[in-house]
Amino acid sequence: MSAVEQSNVVAMFKPQAQRESEKKWGKAVMSHGCAIFPSILLRAQARLGVNAQEMMVLLHLAEHWWAADSKVFPAKKVIAERIGLSTKQVQRHVKRLEELKLIERKQRFNRGLQTSNEYDLAGLVAKLQVIEKDFETARKVKKAAADAGGLTQVLKKQ
Repeated sequence: MSAVEQSNVVAMFKPQAQRESEKKWGKAVMSHGCAIFPSILLRAQARLGVNAQEMMVLLHLAEHWWAADSKVFPAKKVIAERIGLSTKQVQRHVKRLEELKLIERKQRFNRGLQTSNEYDLAGLVAKLQVIEKDFETARKVKKAAADAGGLTQVLKKQ
C-alpha cells in the first residue's frame, strides 16, 4: 500500500477550489492535504479567551476532526512536536481548553493500556454558534451603515 493510500487526508475540494489553492500554495504543498475550520474560529479568538498557543492546540485538534460525528485523538506528543512545545506544555493548554469548556477530554484504552486521549470539540462548536449571532448582527449593521437610512432601520429592530 502506498503512502497516499495510507493517508488519512480526505479530498474535499471542488476542482476549481483545488486549482486556486494550488495556484496560491503550490501543487506539491497542497498534495499533503488541508484542514477545514470556520474563519470565525480565528476571528473570535479573543472572545473565546484563548492565547496563541492554546489556539494552536485547538487548530491541531480541529485538523484531526474529519467527520461531524467523530472524535479526535492525536497524541499530545505529536501536537507538541508540530508546535515546538513540550508535551507538558501541551497538556497544560489542553487542561485550560477544558476549563474554558471548549473541549472535553476522555481517556482511551487499548488492551488495558492507556493510549492517546479522545477529544470532543462540541463545546467549541457550541460557543462559536453563540458568537456567530453577534458576528451576523455586526455584518448586518455594517451593511446597513452603507445604505442611506439603513442603520436607523437596523437599530430600531433591536
